[in-house]
Amino acid sequence: MIDQCSLELTPMLTIDAALLRINEAIEVISESEKITLKEALGRVLAEPVYSSINIPQERNAAMDGYAFSSSGINTKKTFILNKVGVSWAGQPFKGELLAGQCVRIFTGAVLPAEADSVIMQEHVQVDEQLIHFPVEVDLGQNIREMGEDIKQGSLLVAPLHKLTAIDMGLLASAGIEYVTVKRRVKIAFFSTGDELVGLGQALASGQIYDSNRYTLSGLLCDASYSVTDMGVIPDNRQLLQDSFLEAAQNHDVIITTGGASVGEADYVKEILSHCGTVDFWKIAIKPGKPLAFGKIGRCYFFGLPGNPVAVIVTFKYIVEPALKQLAGAPIMNRIQLTARCTSSLKKAPGRQEYQRGILSQEMNGEFLVASSGKQGSNILSAISHANCYIVLPIECSGVQVGDKVRVDLIGDTFY
Repeated sequence: MIDQCSLELTPMLTIDAALLRINEAIEVISESEKITLKEALGRVLAEPVYSSINIPQERNAAMDGYAFSSSGINTKKTFILNKVGVSWAGQPFKGELLAGQCVRIFTGAVLPAEADSVIMQEHVQVDEQLIHFPVEVDLGQNIREMGEDIKQGSLLVAPLHKLTAIDMGLLASAGIEYVTVKRRVKIAFFSTGDELVGLGQALASGQIYDSNRYTLSGLLCDASYSVTDMGVIPDNRQLLQDSFLEAAQNHDVIITTGGASVGEADYVKEILSHCGTVDFWKIAIKPGKPLAFGKIGRCYFFGLPGNPVAVIVTFKYIVEPALKQLAGAPIMNRIQLTARCTSSLKKAPGRQEYQRGILSQEMNGEFLVASSGKQGSNILSAISHANCYIVLPIECSGVQVGDKVRVDLIGDTFY
């Protein structure tokens, strides 16, 4: 069996070759802006952030208990210390801790200067102001040293890092109020096609609802992007060209769906060649063969196929890495697993395929994967049910039950 769609006069680019071309073409955004930490979630850091303080700033207790100086204490027998005060979190003990004395202390509270040990409250007996300590108590324990987490002047977060909720907590703990981040990538996207109808309208014969814009709207939901939905553009050469040129003036990236194939009303490649440059058109993958990449002026252009599953696959494997590179975010490798296939899968050599699958794990740790349903590039239900892609290389001619296959998780799981 031969993949008829792979029969081309000129060999199609592999996905790796296409990604390399895009990588070489993309220039990272250089502009930056200063924003408050509260606005920074998901933004790409443009400058390093250093700590102006030690974290913790002072020695403090890691447990609720009793703080004391171990000097002169024989831990081979029980001992009794006199409680002379309390150190609360935010309200330190003010006095001097003398020999034979201890203070009640709570987690996070500052230790008296003389104290070098904290014993948990569960390990002592309390008789009013007298605290009875056990035999062989561990000395020098349950104390957080000054700068134990972060030393003053040390790097908190390096540049070109996409800030997470955890990063925001770390920066806030150092008192960082503002950060400098890369400006957002400006992205325009629209669907093309006379057959597309907006939600809320009745379908006439031959019409379909425009689902791709809703898919792209979700896929482009990222704090590093500023996104403009330009709606549906009919199959009109002049209108499409005008829309491309207008969008290119104010955006870094244009993403279209539909119109990149070879039909008489598919104008994307023709218009891109006329008013910009085409770096490549068609790649050896399934779904997603008719994919155009180029530029209009300084604006990058991705012409995705019209079939909805092809939009999802080409966005995740081709467009998303390019957008992250443009934003300055680090390029991370998607987790790949090997699983035993429990379905027989049809495939002809010629294109790398991304079939939709359902991954599970046995009690012994082995991964199993099954087809999630029909694999047509128009069938959204199968990818909606899937949690992974079954990646079949160009030379593969099908999969039998029990064969081992490569599996990529669907979602933002990386290593």
